Amino acid sequence: MKVAIIGRSEYLYETALVLIENGFEIPLIITSKESPEYLYTSKDFQTLASKYGAHFIHTPKINSPEIIAQIKSCGKIDIAVSINYSGIIENEIIHLFTLGILNAHGGDLPRYRGNACMAWAIINKEKRVGLCIHKMIGGELDSGNIILKKYLDININTRVGEIFNWMRKEIPFMMFNALKMLNSNPFYILEEQSKNRTEAMRTYPRVPEDGKIDWTKSNEDILRLINASSEPNSGAFCVYNEQKLIIWNAELFDDYENYLAIPGQIAEISKSGYAIIITGKGKLKLNMIEYLNKKSIPNEVFKSIRYRLK
Repeated sequence: MKVAIIGRSEYLYETALVLIENGFEIPLIITSKESPEYLYTSKDFQTLASKYGAHFIHTPKINSPEIIAQIKSCGKIDIAVSINYSGIIENEIIHLFTLGILNAHGGDLPRYRGNACMAWAIINKEKRVGLCIHKMIGGELDSGNIILKKYLDININTRVGEIFNWMRKEIPFMMFNALKMLNSNPFYILEEQSKNRTEAMRTYPRVPEDGKIDWTKSNEDILRLINASSEPNSGAFCVYNEQKLIIWNAELFDDYENYLAIPGQIAEISKSGYAIIITGKGKLKLNMIEYLNKKSIPNEVFKSIRYRLK
């Protein structure tokens, strides 16, 4: 089975390796400029293409006539797999492959379509997140019939990096299994995605500014924001002594104290390192912070309970 590789990120690179190791032929690799957080660059994909004799294309404009001509020059390719490509792929590209294009999507389709689905799932108090391999429909976002789906149970303490690590482990072998099934039965589908827009939910991109903490929120809401913003994202943040302070690790805290305080108040600075902060409802225990570009335990930064986080 001939499989084209389209996209970016370690998820795609490691998927390509699994496919090669299991006998799939890779005649074409298409990529574009990597995002800063990706572990593999476009140069790595170029090296991979050279090693295995694949035609290599680096472009943010996959739908252009020039790229279409290059793809056609590679001859008949059975199917393509796409992960994290930088733009929307149109039907004219999808139809160049006999069985279309498979996409790996970190989100429980059809309810989580779009960007930053895993972070939004944490914030939205979901009990699990989904990971789907689905057929692409040109010009549409995360639609198309689902071939494989897996779930990971999550809770208020789940950090987004844990979900990304799970995805990185699962995607290459899910894609491999999906290709095997389609090679045996080109018409196989696990689940037909509904066309009813009311059954789907679009999640829009999150930007670093979205990590700003509002201390009037409950400790649960703030903890979810911290965990959704944690590595590899840029972190949930607030202001301490007129400087930005990032909170990387925290947990709920309850000492059953009756108190009156303004949200953001530093309530305790422990000799063992942590600090307790008052929120709009309940307390939060901070375990790891970053201040003035240095990661540290809170008691290395906080010296008095007469300060507040803003």
